[in-house]
Amino acid sequence: MTFPGRFSEQLVADQLHTVSLSFLVDKLDIRRGGVGPNIAFGMGQLGAEPVLVGAAGFDFEEYRAWLERHGVDTASVRISEMLHTARFVVTTDADHNQIGSFYTGAMAEARHIELQTVADRVGRLDLVVIGADDPEAMLRHTEECKTRNIPFAADFSQQIAFMDGERIRVLLDGATYLFSNEYEKGLIESKSGWTHEQILEKVGTRITTLGKNGVRIESVGKPSIEVGCPEETEVVDPTGAGDGFRAGFLAGLRWGVGLERAAQVGCMVATLVIETVGTQEYALQRAHFMERFTKAYGSDAAADVKAHLA
Repeated sequence: MTFPGRFSEQLVADQLHTVSLSFLVDKLDIRRGGVGPNIAFGMGQLGAEPVLVGAAGFDFEEYRAWLERHGVDTASVRISEMLHTARFVVTTDADHNQIGSFYTGAMAEARHIELQTVADRVGRLDLVVIGADDPEAMLRHTEECKTRNIPFAADFSQQIAFMDGERIRVLLDGATYLFSNEYEKGLIESKSGWTHEQILEKVGTRITTLGKNGVRIESVGKPSIEVGCPEETEVVDPTGAGDGFRAGFLAGLRWGVGLERAAQVGCMVATLVIETVGTQEYALQRAHFMERFTKAYGSDAAADVKAHLA
């Protein structure tokens, strides 16, 4: 929601302990989101056949239809009988200050999901991405992956602020991939008490997104890979760009095109997200995608990707 005034003009310094305010807003936008659905949406657009795992509320059916129309398997989403789907509500004022609230809702029930049930339904799990979710669910799914020898990617993102060092160590140890942005990278090292080199020894591959500078991929004993971003037509809204990168990167892994190509696909999808308001509002059209991708990364890279693109 957008408030045309300024929050600061509505606050009385000596009355902050009894704040009771109502803002008359002049704009309301409702957009689909969530880390898991954002990543799955992008993968579905690329034809990578993702399976979405998580907990949603009894209000999920319209969202389910949208995701399934865009290539996402939603049959393993747990539906709460009592709670609404998690959501974030934010009001922005004329100075771009924000007051927001996050409602956990049905997300708390994700801890009751068993990955083996998902595997039994779909046949096998190539890779489980454990993204920002109910913290207990993240721990449960990590431990289950380790016990059942299922490859998994650790991707704490927003939840890293609420986790202590012990939880972070459990969640990343043994991961095939570890995702973070540059700020989160330092926070992971600080909270875990492990150096960058020690973390590399405990995960297969570390992927660090660098904002407008692209991404860096590191593995023990191998040269670092750095991939830049395609030139954007305009920067409209960066929200969800990280999820878009993950969608493209994971699709590239699914295709087997190698880490560098996968990162290039990820950066291309992230650029499309940046050029659009909303995390699932971009259109991924094959000819347009390949034209932009070829311009950014060359004909050899395009030839490796084109055969796989849905």
